[in-house]
Amino acid sequence: MRAAVQHVADGTYLVHGSNTNWVIITEGDAITLIDTGYPGDRALLLDSLAQVGGSPESVAAVLVTHAHNDHLGSAEHLRAAHGTPVYLHEAEVPHARRDFLHQVTVGQVMANSWRPGVLPWAVHALRSGGTRHVPVTAPEPFPAPGPLDLPGHPVPVPTPGHTLGHCAFHLPGAGAVVSGDALVSGHATARTTGPQLLPDMFHHERARAVASLAAFEDLDAGTLLPGHGPVHHGSVPAAARRARERAARDLS
Repeated sequence: MRAAVQHVADGTYLVHGSNTNWVIITEGDAITLIDTGYPGDRALLLDSLAQVGGSPESVAAVLVTHAHNDHLGSAEHLRAAHGTPVYLHEAEVPHARRDFLHQVTVGQVMANSWRPGVLPWAVHALRSGGTRHVPVTAPEPFPAPGPLDLPGHPVPVPTPGHTLGHCAFHLPGAGAVVSGDALVSGHATARTTGPQLLPDMFHHERARAVASLAAFEDLDAGTLLPGHGPVHHGSVPAAARRARERAARDLS
């Protein structure tokens, strides 16, 4: 099973999993891994590390944008099997432990099942472990403010709304932003492509998700690496403004 690994900048790769993306940043023999896909994507995750010359043992840390199963899938496996630290925004740490779960419910999915793409997406999510119990036993908050002392020196950018502690990551050296689900370029349940918010049913607090788009407007970056959809080349602040305009039209 081969992962779709896309080289987007020096030492920076966007990996397209079965329905979710993750990012690999290399620096010498060390790797920063941002998100891990669904539990069922583990073979793809391991293959993607091998394709860039790495291994699970070379992952210095896993950074998680947010603790939904399609991003958290193999984080605990790497922590338990290889001692890899798993870092999230402090507000997302209890979510990763599964002290609570803010994730789209079966009822919400059924209420939206008439929408194009929802039922095929739901079947895939179930088969890939979207409802599996995969808590991280010992998740950790970021160890210090500002750039992290990890390959690529990612800078956490809080973007709450999709979940309470959702966090994007600015990669100044690569001129890129890893946006998780705060700003995407497509989704199996979306009817359009390009910069946008996920459909409403996926957000814990839609209004905060819309407000958090402002965080991207302050970042100097020309490449967007989203949690869903293809890489978006072009001004990240402009992409965020476009997503905000789309969100406003959806409410009108």
